[in-house]
Amino acid sequence: MRVPVVSVALVLVSLAACGGKQAQPRAEVSARPAASPAGACKAGAFRRLGSRRLAYVAIVRHRAAVARRPGARPFASFDRLNVNGVPTVFSIRGARLDRNCKPRSYLVQVARRPNGVTGWVAARQIAVARVKTRIVVDLSDRQVTLYRDGRRVLRATAAIGSSATPTPVGRFYVNQRLIPTDKSGPFGPGAVGISAFSEVLTGWTQGGPIAIHGTNTPSSIGHAVSNGCIRLPNATLRKLFAQALNGTPVLIRN
Repeated sequence: MRVPVVSVALVLVSLAACGGKQAQPRAEVSARPAASPAGACKAGAFRRLGSRRLAYVAIVRHRAAVARRPGARPFASFDRLNVNGVPTVFSIRGARLDRNCKPRSYLVQVARRPNGVTGWVAARQIAVARVKTRIVVDLSDRQVTLYRDGRRVLRATAAIGSSATPTPVGRFYVNQRLIPTDKSGPFGPGAVGISAFSEVLTGWTQGGPIAIHGTNTPSSIGHAVSNGCIRLPNATLRKLFAQALNGTPVLIRN
């Protein structure tokens, strides 16, 4: 299924859990077309999708309903654009196939509490794309590493969450990329939003979303001082931002 590159202007975003105020950012999402699974199939068969080199992304067409099981009553629904005006994307984990090897529904991870929640979405409700990037955040070393095609292309020291407001660990994905109007503010030149939420700041705006972003306090880099977000030097953030397309897997580990 082929999907075009999409470019969207945002209206407003608040990454409150990062310790900043509301900004008026711009962002774009792009991803390359994904190949459909091939081979002889049994109706209802499950095929896992993705590897260390390649990840699949679901882009909501108009509206998507996500259920615990294929065909069950949905527990959540998502519009084409999220609350920040960015196309809604999910991380695809696998597909349930028909006897012609075409996906009938996809197992996806969504940006919703609790962190890491997954569900099923009908294939007709999404477009499928792919990305070849992957991000690993190592909290113990306070390092962020970006991989492309399985090869390391960037590594940098970061600031992470404090002991009172720790950075959540788990497997997530990039769900939006945001450019603040004020690039000298607390997010620096941009923020790579991920599908994680603070486990502590549950009452914050938009539920306390987590991002990898720049900073106006470069002295904080290398320290555990944030409200849960991951801060990078601004020059490094620009490089990460340019390559970490929406749908990029993000592993945060201790």
